[in-house]
Amino acid sequence: MNKAVNDGVWSGSWVAERLGVELLGDPELTDLLGLALRRNPKRAHLLVSNVLGKHVPQSPSIVYGYGFTLGRRVRELLGAEESARAVVLGYAETATGLGHAVADGIAVAPYLHSTRRPVPGVATAGGFEESHSHATSHLLLPEDPELLAGDGPLVLVDDEFSTGNTVLNTIRDLHERYPRGRYVVVALVDMRSAADAGRLDEFAAEIGARVDLVAAASGTVRLPAGVLEKGQELVARYESGGAGEGSRSSAAPSGPAAQFPAPLKDKGVEAAPSLEAGPNPHPPGARGTARPAPTGPQPTHNRITRVELRWPHNLPDGGRHGFTPQHRIRLDRALPAMAARLADALPEDSHRVHILGFEELMYAPLRLARELEQIVDADVTYSTTTRSPVLAVDDPGYAIRTRLTFPAHDTPADGPGDRYAYNIAGAGFDAVVAVVDSRADTPELHGLLDQLAAHTPHVVLAVVPSYVPERPPMLPEPLRGPAFSSYAPEEVGWLLQDLSDVTLEAPVEEREEAIQSGGAHYAESLPVEYQPSEQYQELFHTALDEAAGRLALAVGAVTELVLAERSPHPVLVSLARAGTPVGVLMRRWAQYRHGLDLPHYAVSIVRGRGIDANALRYLAAHHDPADVVFVDGWTGKGAITRELTEAIREFEESDGITGFDPEIAVLADPGSCVKTYGTREDFLIPSACLNSTVSGLISRTVLRSDLVGPHDFHGAKFYRELAGVDVSVDFLDAVAARFPEVTDAVATLAKELLAADRTPTWEGWAAVERISEEYGIHDVNLVKPGVGETTRVLLRRVPWKILARAGAGADLDHVRLLAEQRGVPVEEVAELPYTCVGLIHPKYTRGATGADGKAVAV
Repeated sequence: MNKAVNDGVWSGSWVAERLGVELLGDPELTDLLGLALRRNPKRAHLLVSNVLGKHVPQSPSIVYGYGFTLGRRVRELLGAEESARAVVLGYAETATGLGHAVADGIAVAPYLHSTRRPVPGVATAGGFEESHSHATSHLLLPEDPELLAGDGPLVLVDDEFSTGNTVLNTIRDLHERYPRGRYVVVALVDMRSAADAGRLDEFAAEIGARVDLVAAASGTVRLPAGVLEKGQELVARYESGGAGEGSRSSAAPSGPAAQFPAPLKDKGVEAAPSLEAGPNPHPPGARGTARPAPTGPQPTHNRITRVELRWPHNLPDGGRHGFTPQHRIRLDRALPAMAARLADALPEDSHRVHILGFEELMYAPLRLARELEQIVDADVTYSTTTRSPVLAVDDPGYAIRTRLTFPAHDTPADGPGDRYAYNIAGAGFDAVVAVVDSRADTPELHGLLDQLAAHTPHVVLAVVPSYVPERPPMLPEPLRGPAFSSYAPEEVGWLLQDLSDVTLEAPVEEREEAIQSGGAHYAESLPVEYQPSEQYQELFHTALDEAAGRLALAVGAVTELVLAERSPHPVLVSLARAGTPVGVLMRRWAQYRHGLDLPHYAVSIVRGRGIDANALRYLAAHHDPADVVFVDGWTGKGAITRELTEAIREFEESDGITGFDPEIAVLADPGSCVKTYGTREDFLIPSACLNSTVSGLISRTVLRSDLVGPHDFHGAKFYRELAGVDVSVDFLDAVAARFPEVTDAVATLAKELLAADRTPTWEGWAAVERISEEYGIHDVNLVKPGVGETTRVLLRRVPWKILARAGAGADLDHVRLLAEQRGVPVEEVAELPYTCVGLIHPKYTRGATGADGKAVAV
């Protein structure tokens, strides 16, 4: 099929005539492919794609559209459910951009491409050989080690499917480690011979999996006998300069104006979602005529302009380490502004602009080129540099008209060598935009830039930051007493960092004003530790004596629910610090009643900031997330319950680690926010009366960017100086001492709870919303329901008033005392769903006392 296309000359005719090579198959093959020659002992001829964006300048909409359409076909083949479980794998260097576009067409699948660039510190998840290539070693370096471990379909993308060896080698290598039931092979062209056509089905039967093939066109290459030797001789003759025909290896055509590949007709290529119509049926780079080589001496340097793209922070530059649908969304949002910066750097009279990508960096330049194509009044084309040495012949019937040769400029692992850019010289571009990654932005890059500057009036350089996955250092072991906290080391391990030497305390009024004004988050500082009076300490001990049995009953009941419903060997993870005494008591009950030695950790959760993700990473590395049970002291309106649910969801999305159950187990659930609890009564839990002196001498947790780095646990302080008034262990011992007397009652209560409908009603949240509006506060965060939360308001915040249920007895003795000491009114309310509710001063400033923030008389 050596036919002409659109009155042009087929860019494979030169090779076909000299070697007797034929393309057989679909009519569009000669639109999609040209032919060239290369020095390669395995295969002399090279199929040169007109729509890949590697060797031949082409409209970026057509390049992207072909890959995107193939992705849509894959999605239709797999269906929505299987597509959502799929992973796309592209091949370096040629198909990295094509694979990306296929993943975009599928829309919901992450993407990874192989690479020939090893990256220090990134573990290899696999590798394979490309049998016919000049550079064979492929590495797989996913940032997420689990990316290839799923059992969903694996979609493998290459520019052509010829012998199938590369794809089969890949599948065989990965299937041994990550077996799955389905593979889909995607290629622009299926060029298998008749002998190779049946291998795919045989291979699928061999591994026991389904293997499908999706291609834009299919056919085969008919090669006469002796073609390899004849091709090698032809390459040697032309490279030596003795061919007798026009041949140029590193400059513009020297003969008449060279006709680049003729335009592609609209083949039904699907445009990406932002295009109103399909791809341009007349790609500008395919129809243009290259200029004859200029005569006379040419300047070494023309104008070279560097443009700052402002690439989004921490967004991968491609799929070398993985690229997720969320990454694509971020890129889509940033592209218009980045393309506008490129457009501003172009001369106003530019009519033909070329975007030149860099080896494996194909996708980012392609997306930039396609975006630029939409906003400038110029023909925009796209191609990339390559490692592959191809003979250049100045003939309209040959796919590679010119070749620029320059030194490698990214310090490649296999040492220095030549690199190439094809069909750029003599193409008549008014400007060329070179897009490289920062690894390639070296002094050697001037070799390429100087070559470009000799053939175009304007060269623009844009550098995309090379993405290297951050490998966090090994997380430290948990802090334990007596070095950190007054608890015994086996009672709890704190997944925190010690900030005891940092001054974090601020007066309560200053903190309140800063928090409510938006100037600071409550977790960025600590309140000055409340020092209880002798009278207040007596109240604590009296309350503990009276409530110890009640507490033991609730501890036993909630622990039995956890063992029955959550896990027979749970990992207790208390929310520091109110949950930590409860976690220790639950651990003691499991040991007392069942002889279990349960692991127990304390972690930080911060309203508005979520749970400590590094703590979750530690837990996932040492335990099964499904065994983790989060523990807290009590619920108020359920804010922390909601916070934890959202934080776990975000963690699963960011880290891909699943299995954590956000359902909290609490001692008391007066807000009806959880289903795992010891009681739903709102009663005094004596540990709520005090701060650090009943919580192992540990402060509340701190999260501040200058103290807590991305790989640190949240912080807290150990108040060693308060050891003389510490009652942490006394509290635990007093409750645990009652375990024997409540054993039978716990069994009865646990049985009742297991049989009951414990579905949360969230009535506490509704009550808080109502109170917030009734008292003119209009902020549920300033309404703290329940005895425990009310006590916290009096100890740590600036209280406005306390609402107490009429007739509440000794449970509120300590609240009334604290309110009296701070001059806070206690208002009795006839119908209150909680024993009491603390109201934080709304719109607090030191000159304002009213709910509206205005100064009024108290």
